Amino acid sequence: MSTETTTTNPEAAAVPPPGPASVDSHVPHGHKRLLTRRDRITLGLMAGLPTILHIALVWVTALASIALAFTTWDGIGFDAIQWVGLQNFRELFTQNPQFWPAVQHNVVWFVVLILVPTPLGLFLAVQLDKKIRFSRVYQTAFFLPVVLSMAVIGFVWQLVYNPDTGLINSVIEANTPGHYIDWIGDPDLNLWAILIAASWRHTGYMMILYLAGLKGVDPSLREASSLDGANEWQTFKNVIFPVLRPTNTIVLVVTIIESLRAFDLVYVFNGGAEGTELLSILVTNNIIGESSRIGYGSAIAVVLLVISLVVIVPYLVTTFRKERRS
Repeated sequence: MSTETTTTNPEAAAVPPPGPASVDSHVPHGHKRLLTRRDRITLGLMAGLPTILHIALVWVTALASIALAFTTWDGIGFDAIQWVGLQNFRELFTQNPQFWPAVQHNVVWFVVLILVPTPLGLFLAVQLDKKIRFSRVYQTAFFLPVVLSMAVIGFVWQLVYNPDTGLINSVIEANTPGHYIDWIGDPDLNLWAILIAASWRHTGYMMILYLAGLKGVDPSLREASSLDGANEWQTFKNVIFPVLRPTNTIVLVVTIIESLRAFDLVYVFNGGAEGTELLSILVTNNIIGESSRIGYGSAIAVVLLVISLVVIVPYLVTTFRKERRS
């Protein structure tokens, strides 16, 4: 009987067997940094600079306006700032003959925008959602006023309302001596004339918002309603419109903000005078100019801010609650 002798090779014994151990032996110990120092500096600048600009241009200026609302200042030298408490607000509410008409005009602005261009924008969105021919062309045509600057829209409508050569007076033959209709100079007409121009722009804005909401409606809801025998109007009223509730909320908030921040169009038409006073116009007239009253203008701005927050805060609270529930 022969016996087999096994020889051990020291070099072979030193080589580890294949497997996970051989892989782990080559992994360096410690945390490996994925970002270099240059990457961190670049990301810091990209995130830091916009944040600093946002804080400086939005939050600091807003807080400064709130503080200046309780002072009187002509804008020349910080040593001229004097604390007056609530004097600016008392004068604003009781002695300024333009304040309450301006508030009334802002309310009228909101009511007109919510009653005229908003339903019209919804109607256009519903029609375009049917995928009719040349729908892209129609969308572009209706949305084009939204892309234009408000100042440009003001200049365009000034040509339309011109008493001598304007389109409207030429069509209705009101451009002859003794029959002029001054759409901009007449205090009984100018606000409504400007609101027509604002509605022309706002319709396209509402159309896009509602069109985006309609794209999110589940097609199965339409099919189920059709199988139940509902006509087009019943389907829209009972199925589609309730689904557009989030879009309706956004439309309401956007319309309120648009009515409060209305400025460019009115300022281009007639500077906010003779029946077109708005809160934003009063802020500008008191801050800018030779006899600037920055403290008084800031008080008007604070009133405008408070009105805006009354609308925006409940919307944000509702939105955050829905996100937490989901």
